[in-house]
Amino acid sequence: MSNQRAGWSRRQVLGALGVAMLGAPALGRAQSDRPIKFILPVGVGSGVDTITRSAGPALSAALGHTVVVENQPGAGGIVGTSALVRSAPDGYTLSMLSNNHVIFPSVYKSLPFDPLADITPISMVGMTPFLIVANPKQIAAGNLKELTALLSREPGRYNYASSGNGTILHLAAEMFVQQAGVKARHIPYKGVGPMMTDLISGQVDFGVLSLPSVLPQIKSGGLKALAACGAERMAALPDLPTAREQGLTNYEIGGWFAAAGPANLPAADVRRIYDALGRAFNSPEVKQATAAQNNRILLMPPEQTAAHFRSEMARYAVVVRGAGLELM
Repeated sequence: MSNQRAGWSRRQVLGALGVAMLGAPALGRAQSDRPIKFILPVGVGSGVDTITRSAGPALSAALGHTVVVENQPGAGGIVGTSALVRSAPDGYTLSMLSNNHVIFPSVYKSLPFDPLADITPISMVGMTPFLIVANPKQIAAGNLKELTALLSREPGRYNYASSGNGTILHLAAEMFVQQAGVKARHIPYKGVGPMMTDLISGQVDFGVLSLPSVLPQIKSGGLKALAACGAERMAALPDLPTAREQGLTNYEIGGWFAAAGPANLPAADVRRIYDALGRAFNSPEVKQATAAQNNRILLMPPEQTAAHFRSEMARYAVVVRGAGLELM
């Protein structure tokens, strides 16, 4: 486990606090020097980590408190989330959660927390586009229809990589396999880095990856993009059709990240934090940083965010059952 805090210059911190004092609501003037901690159940440099840190100064200004980012990776995110749910519901400890949070119940025999009852969803924040990619030397296909035909002709010959059993990248690829009605062997890795290395070298054939992580390899020709996984084409690759456009009419998946607090966070605090997130993530500097990362801001109010958590949990449970995945 590694902990790392986001740090800004004295000028940035003072500027952020100055803006807050001019009008942004704070959690309490008497405790105005107390920082707000974002526990991230992911490692430094991951997508959610990068997004949260790039928004740090704007979040400090909007919340009226210095924002500190603390990474607590481990066990697929269970370590950091456990720390969140044990925190006091006072608005000073928050987190950014991702798809993996609602996949937990489907892939683990037991958890030290209830993914829905033990948190307070505050706001969906944004989305990271996914795409289906292949090693061009291993897969003689230029699009998703050709990949499907290839897999149909030789069932079980080809394999797909993932960042680990039960991760969102595993389920995204498994959704394609199930909906296309084809067979391919799953090769799990311990993280995106090793997965990417073997995919580029040709040790594995295809997989699903996020656009920010794979765009350089696509542009260099190391990997071939076969389909966008979202409902719409991606601005960075406008000529790449979606899976829906290529015949998989029910296929839509992407990475999402949402702000949450521990259970029983008071409604007034939830609304205040939600409003602050809106100001921070709609600020020009954060919009620019998010766009540069090829991510998309997609804010949802607390009630809609909670409903999204529930519907996503049910959706992934179906995929896991279809894959016959053994519980860990």
